Amino acid sequence: MVRIIIFPLLYRQETVTRLPVYAADDVLVTFRRRLRQPLLFEGYSVNWHIQGGRILTDRGLETADLSVTGGILSEVKAAHASTIDADGLLVLPGIVDIHGDGFERHIMPRPGVRFDTALALKDTDRQLVANGVTTAFHGVTVSWEPGLRSLDAAKQLIGAVCDLRDTLSCDTRLHLRWETFALDQMAQVVQWLSLSPRPIMAFNDHTTGSVMNGTIARKIGQMAERSGLSRDDYMTLLDQIWSRRAEVAIAIEQLAATARANGNVLLAHDEASPEERVYFRALGAKASEFPLTLETAKAARQMGEDVILGAPNVVRGGSHNGALNATDAVRAGLCTVLTSDYHYPSPLHAAFRLSSPDASDFPLIWNLISANPARVAGLDDRGSLVAGRRADLILVDAGDPAHPHVVATMVQGQIVYSSGLSRVDRRSAQRSPVNRAS
Repeated sequence: MVRIIIFPLLYRQETVTRLPVYAADDVLVTFRRRLRQPLLFEGYSVNWHIQGGRILTDRGLETADLSVTGGILSEVKAAHASTIDADGLLVLPGIVDIHGDGFERHIMPRPGVRFDTALALKDTDRQLVANGVTTAFHGVTVSWEPGLRSLDAAKQLIGAVCDLRDTLSCDTRLHLRWETFALDQMAQVVQWLSLSPRPIMAFNDHTTGSVMNGTIARKIGQMAERSGLSRDDYMTLLDQIWSRRAEVAIAIEQLAATARANGNVLLAHDEASPEERVYFRALGAKASEFPLTLETAKAARQMGEDVILGAPNVVRGGSHNGALNATDAVRAGLCTVLTSDYHYPSPLHAAFRLSSPDASDFPLIWNLISANPARVAGLDDRGSLVAGRRADLILVDAGDPAHPHVVATMVQGQIVYSSGLSRVDRRSAQRSPVNRAS
């Protein structure tokens, strides 16, 4: 069922499967363009007072109230704020996902079967907020391959993100995954580095692993399939790309220098050894994404660097391609960030697999999907429920810890998703000025 939720100064369209939050005849609907920011009708937003919930702090979960004024967390309850009764619910920082390419399954759910990019992004947006993700960096691969990860596909996707960003519920950003053998595509990547907000930039090398029969080689069939080539044609193209390997190191150093000067966060993906970590560290890559060996992860952590792994690895009980076990890495202190990777429900579920709300380590585990990725991305305005930060938060019913349920998602003070949030008193809503944030 599709409905329009009407707050005194805003509207939000969403698809739900439970009973409506409000009766359909509450108010008269006036249609206006939705905004990602809580800048509703002449720069005003609804203030909130969330009461009775168990709020996550550094000390653990504490039953307390939380106020939102102008899209920002506040220690002081705004006059005439709307009240949300969160009794029995956990109030948690919104999930910050800095590496996710699940949207690719919305664009191409089957090999060779493509859907409209804007349609795919809008569907992805609904899935993100329904799973508690309030900030998402779409991992856009820029490769030498044709097809789904080609330069043309990246142009189409990035153009659509730029066009739609202000209408999406989740704060949607870009994570440019440049294949280091995509030499002819580098000039376009340089231009994209200047987009606002600044994209994350990651160095990816799936080419060497394919040629040298590494961990990537087993995916050759899948890679050929998504590119629209036969396996033989793909291997012929791979040989041509490999013949230019002498040019790669210089290109990496040039792009790294440009990104550093431009202020982009730099990451290195699939590092195969401590030596590679040293190399990319010198180029400014501040974190190791999906290191291929335990020794590489240790090398990063010994230098106080972040190690990023996939939450699906935790949920499934191991890597689908034989890489590091993320649960073991977390327990050993060798993983500091978990991402959706290819499955948007996984960050939420991974946190509850690794800990439980009453456990002493629950705040540290939740940091893996909130405060830590926000820090890596350079976003110091979110990731924890502290006064002065953005009101990016989720209400979670953890009655069944194996299947935690997101009851509501709030992005900068707007309820952008709800499922079963039937206890909202909005009779005393009042307008409050909102600061426009980029």
